[in-house]
Parts: sequence; structure tokens; C-alpha cells
Amino acid sequence: MINLKINGKDYPVDVDPQMPLLWAIRDFVGLKGTKYGCGIAQCGACTVHLNGQPVRSCSLPVVAVANKNITTIEGLSEDNSHPVQKAWIEEQVPQCGYCQSGQIMAAAALLSKNASPTEADIDAAMQGHICRCGTYPRIKRAIQKASETKPSKE
Repeated sequence: MINLKINGKDYPVDVDPQMPLLWAIRDFVGLKGTKYGCGIAQCGACTVHLNGQPVRSCSLPVVAVANKNITTIEGLSEDNSHPVQKAWIEEQVPQCGYCQSGQIMAAAALLSKNASPTEADIDAAMQGHICRCGTYPRIKRAIQKASETKPSKE
């Protein structure tokens, strides 16, 4: 049994320790927002956060992430209120939408480390995240818009 800490909850899963995290998330935990794209960590569709850092879940064995903090797209917010999600909607980024959860997770990781990224910072952070629909200009605008959003004080 391997314990996965996903979006603040513990999920004990009885799987092969070498199973890619992506399949444990989707098939054993039941969170379907993280997508399979290429299976070789090249496209970014499967991006999740591991202890706050973006990682490709399709090539990361579950044994390597046991008891570490994993955040999926579902963990950013329950109601699309995360600044990146809001900017994605406002800029109408998705076309087919398939790659978008990975794109959003990469953008959220960037903004958590760099609240005011330059265009070069955005390009570097998003490099290797493939969008077959070619919505890269909208993705960049959404990241810039989200970087201008100041968190509300509660």
C-alpha cells in the first residue's frame, strides 16, 4: 500500500510501486483533470505540483512520491477562483482544452515563485508544454493577466 497525499487528502492505493503517478491519480483516486498526452514527459498535459514544483506525472512512479504533497488541477480551487483559472476563462484560452490543465498547473507554479514574470520568464516556464490548437498567445496573455491580479485579503 502506498499513501498519496493529493490536494490535502490521503489516498492509500494498492498499486505497483512503479505505476506512473498519472494513472494512480486518474484510475485509483478518480481525479480526471490531469490528462495523458504523450507518456514520455514531453508534452506537459500531465503536469501536477509535487511539493509546489511542477512535475510530469506520466513518468513519475508512485513510489517516488509517497507521502509527498501532490496538487492536481482540482486542488487549485473548487470553483475556478484561482487567479490563473480566472484569467484562462477571461482570455478564452482553451480551444479543445485537452492540454489546459497541464498548462494551468505550469502557469500557477511559475506565478507562485515569480509574481511578476517577464515575457522571457513565461516563455521559459511554459517551454515544453504543447498545445496542438496553438493557443500560445492567449496562454501568455492569461499568465500576464493572472500576474496582475492581487490576491484578495480575507
